[in-house]
Amino acid sequence: MHATLVAVPFAVAEEIEQGLRASDAGRTCHVLRVSDALAPGSVTEGLLVAWDDGGPLEEVAAWCRRLDESREPSRTQFVVLTPRPPAQAEALALAGADECVAPPGSSWGARLVALQRRLQVERAAVDAQAMRRTADFLRSALDAVPDPILIKDRQHRFVAVNSAFCEFMGSTPGELLGRSDYDFVPSQEADVFWRKDEQVFRSGHADENEETHTNRAGQTRIIRTKKGTFTGADGEGFLVGVIRDVTDRKRLESQLMVAERMASVGTLAAGVAHEINNPLAYVCSNLSFLKDRLSQAALSPDTLPELREVVAEAEEGAGRVVSIVRDLRTFARADEDRLAPVDVSRVVDSALRLVRNELSHRARLVCTLHPVPRVHGNDVRLSQVVVNLLVNALQALPERPAEENEVRVSLRPGRPGQVELEVADNGHGISPEVQRRIFDPFFTTKPVGEGTGLGLSICLTLVQAMGGRIDVSSTPGRGSSFRVVLPASVADVAAPGASTGATPVMSTVTNTVTGARQRAPRPVMPRRRLLLIDDEPSVGSSVSRLVRDVYEVRAVQGAREALQLLSDGERFDAILCDLMMPGMSGMDFVVELERMAPDLVLRTGLMTGGAFTPQAREFVGRHSRGLLEKPFEREGLCTFVEHLLQ
Repeated sequence: MHATLVAVPFAVAEEIEQGLRASDAGRTCHVLRVSDALAPGSVTEGLLVAWDDGGPLEEVAAWCRRLDESREPSRTQFVVLTPRPPAQAEALALAGADECVAPPGSSWGARLVALQRRLQVERAAVDAQAMRRTADFLRSALDAVPDPILIKDRQHRFVAVNSAFCEFMGSTPGELLGRSDYDFVPSQEADVFWRKDEQVFRSGHADENEETHTNRAGQTRIIRTKKGTFTGADGEGFLVGVIRDVTDRKRLESQLMVAERMASVGTLAAGVAHEINNPLAYVCSNLSFLKDRLSQAALSPDTLPELREVVAEAEEGAGRVVSIVRDLRTFARADEDRLAPVDVSRVVDSALRLVRNELSHRARLVCTLHPVPRVHGNDVRLSQVVVNLLVNALQALPERPAEENEVRVSLRPGRPGQVELEVADNGHGISPEVQRRIFDPFFTTKPVGEGTGLGLSICLTLVQAMGGRIDVSSTPGRGSSFRVVLPASVADVAAPGASTGATPVMSTVTNTVTGARQRAPRPVMPRRRLLLIDDEPSVGSSVSRLVRDVYEVRAVQGAREALQLLSDGERFDAILCDLMMPGMSGMDFVVELERMAPDLVLRTGLMTGGAFTPQAREFVGRHSRGLLEKPFEREGLCTFVEHLLQ
């Protein structure tokens, strides 16, 4: 604190200074004595004490005005020592003096304390105003950000939100602040948010997650949230998150992936038609032959071996058609985000069947599939990756005899916990300049109209979504190699001796490379009662004929009829029910069965001919022992039923 004495006689100045030093507030006060005028604004804080020499009132008042201009009024106290009467003292006060007192004055310490108190109040007011301005500035800045922003305290409660977040949540700031996710979203989603937020709090590392968010109206969105932490002035931790709604983008990406997949199917259309029409040709011919022979009045024993051979050929041809249709249906079905253990060998076999005709005309196939654990991924997406890589390999081959071209497919274990799939060719190769851009969207070296430039970009996106990576190596003129590295399923890594894939429903296995077929031995089973529910009477009669030596089949055409049989006391060892039926669906039947006979639910399987809604897919995963796809053959049906009876 300062005290500036202007034109104060020496003796009075000494007395003033002694008065200041005698007080606690003035003990450290710095006293400055000046003889006359001060520069404007030179006194910024403290006491300003001036001496009235008794001259004309107008001159002294003018002098006071100049002194008033030299100080900061809100931070100083201007005292005039004057013996003038009250009327003249008032004139000096009007000229700028805060006080007019008789010399030598008194209570200088008290004046200093009062001034300090005033300064503290002023500083607090200034600080509060500055804080309000800062808070308003930050709020305006947050509200200007179009993405939702939230801040949570260590108890996971909202302590600050912007306008975009309020709009996203459909709530006001007053409704949000002080509350948590559990007050606004389903508990299972709130559990996920809490767990991921707590991980960021504990680690102190920023994180980015893709999550689902269901609002109060029941609408579910896909959001991507970036989160980080910071520490407040009092040491308390806070989490700040920025949300981006990616629902529309994910939908477009899914549609783009399906469109690219359909483009691949279009590229392979001729080969797929060949793969279907070839077996259909001799299936139809053999059926015509059988029809002709069976129309005869009698059959000689000599014709039976030939008829058996005709039936076997027709059965084999139908099996090939079933396989290619199943592969196409798997490859072309709507995209899913679900990740689960995937048998890579089965996916590779399926992809090779789709491109087999193209391969046979363009190149030699060298296929080496070592036993590997299942990977954590998505069978549809992985199939798209393999088909795209195979199509790219075929398109990279030059126009020369097929025996000079080679496509190599290799499946092998990689580093611990990894599986490696490699597709290589001995084609034109890729220059270093092109290699740097091959995964860029819409980049292609093909002529206009022959490629979208999305194939490899989508492959990279799909593989990364499954937690893997793609490595490429190439030498111009010698060929290219694409290596896909995927994480193995945790369960398979933990139990390496376990099977690398789920038990197939169909027992007929096709070797993609050689075309040889191996038939599993027909199981010997005790005769048990099987209830079959299907709205198609032909399905019931054909299944009854197919397995009548193994099971006693009771076929009905509706779920309500089946429930009535069970209510009447009929007992069955297993139940097969069609998933999609008019009136009462297979899903409705299982729900009712859970109420009526819960022990039978575990021995109930569902069948489908391909009609599959998202709700039905979710239901099968939650309520059924499995799903049997039509068409099926005897071995596949018996294997499925035995699975239900276990």
